[in-house]
Amino acid sequence: VQLQASGGGLVQTGGSLRLSCAPSTSIFAIDVMAWYRQAPGKQRELVTSITSGGSTNYADSVKGRFTISREKAKNTVDLQMNSLKPEDTGVYYCKAKQGIEYWGQGTQVTVSS
Repeated sequence: VQLQASGGGLVQTGGSLRLSCAPSTSIFAIDVMAWYRQAPGKQRELVTSITSGGSTNYADSVKGRFTISREKAKNTVDLQMNSLKPEDTGVYYCKAKQGIEYWGQGTQVTVSS
């Protein structure tokens, strides 16, 4: 499975961004899709995930602000990020788990204060 992530950019505190992850297969054929992020000097951390059954999981730090969704028409898994904070800054990666794990390239998100 190949993954193509897009949608990063520079935004001010309180702003919004929408990331998309496009896999090379149907999003509904993948067991788990997830978004991770890595801030400078920190370890990569799980932001959110969604299973093939539609169950979602969020890191405490993003609950109520971020929403993961599967977009059937686009065949993407999107991450809507609202009320962004400087601490949300980092490289965001999408991951697919289908037996084994596949990673997409990162997309930079920078939130200015």
